Amino acid sequence: MRLTILNQFYIPDLAPTGHMAASLAEHRAEQGDDVTVITSSGGYVSESATASGSKSINPRVYRLWTPRLGKSTALARIVDYVFFYILAFIRSITLPKQDVIISLTTPPFIAWTAIFHKLIHRSTKVLLWNMDCYPEIAERAGVIENGGFISRVFQSVNHGLFRRLDQLVCLDGAMLDLLTSQYVSAKHTLATCVIPNWEKASQFPPDLAPDPWDVAANTVTDDFVILYLGNAGFGHRFETIIAAAKRLVDEPVAFLFIGGGEKWAWIEKEKNANNLQNILLFPYIPKELTPSALAMADCTLITMNESALGVISPSKLHAYMAMSLPTLYIGPEGSNVDEAIERFDAGASLRHGDVDGVVHFIDELRTQPERLQVMRSNARRAFDDAFCDTQTLPQFDRILDQLLSE
Repeated sequence: MRLTILNQFYIPDLAPTGHMAASLAEHRAEQGDDVTVITSSGGYVSESATASGSKSINPRVYRLWTPRLGKSTALARIVDYVFFYILAFIRSITLPKQDVIISLTTPPFIAWTAIFHKLIHRSTKVLLWNMDCYPEIAERAGVIENGGFISRVFQSVNHGLFRRLDQLVCLDGAMLDLLTSQYVSAKHTLATCVIPNWEKASQFPPDLAPDPWDVAANTVTDDFVILYLGNAGFGHRFETIIAAAKRLVDEPVAFLFIGGGEKWAWIEKEKNANNLQNILLFPYIPKELTPSALAMADCTLITMNESALGVISPSKLHAYMAMSLPTLYIGPEGSNVDEAIERFDAGASLRHGDVDGVVHFIDELRTQPERLQVMRSNARRAFDDAFCDTQTLPQFDRILDQLLSE
């Protein structure tokens, strides 16, 4: 099979979508497919440089030039998007006929470049692997007016796109419900399914015991550590965890934040304004240091805005479970994190404002080692049963086989 995967980010960049794309590309290459990856030379953040080319023969990686302005401002992001749109379009239509093109959703609507390839080569199948929902995420973030002119234009773009897709893959049920209710009609049936994101089982063997990340390890030696790892942006809220940190400021509990994003300055401001010495902030770290960062944690933290339900699906959960760590989730019911915690009893799923519940859960885990151990075992079982590549990649294999047989 000739297979192309299309996404703005790709390894060694730290963007989670780039690592998902690479995992699938490498797997299908091992299966014997002729795999092409169309990506950019830019990074998730401007400092995250990537190689300008690739020596790999399969997957064959085309890194298209962009200004590499990162995500610091909306303008910087848009400029990078525009360059990638243009060059990805040119590369897509000049490729030899592909059997299947899998498009992710960075930048938004980039799947249209796959559609243009399909217009030239009618037998090509196009699979949309949906990671984010536009324009819905922009509406809910207040970037564009809900139901306004720009939103209606983007929705029209989506209606045209979805009529031409052959397969839709979403990360959770809430995302699938949103997209099918908005863009799939009875006149144009579309095959759909849910496949969660994952981590590679080979990178997280059961006996993995990495050394703690030395940059922060000495500051949290005797504390019960709650770790937040990754982006803190539109889809996240931190008022409840800040309130919990105030209550626990005199307890041996540390809240360790490693990452960045538009909410990072707000977290730092709250830390300083309230003299919260139990909150520690560090910038993004490379992907390969993730196990060492997780080795410092006793519990992990994921937050989600109510308005983000269905438009984003946190993938950091899977590395947490791989490291046998329970998760404290603060957000709406119905998300992938809420469903996983409830299914496997691998943490606590709480709503925003429930400070008492957050403090109680943290106290329960740090004072009841037997309860902590049960949740650690449940988290690892969840990873092995549902959120590792040995469980998810075969689901993609079955979809691709089905597309080729049609």
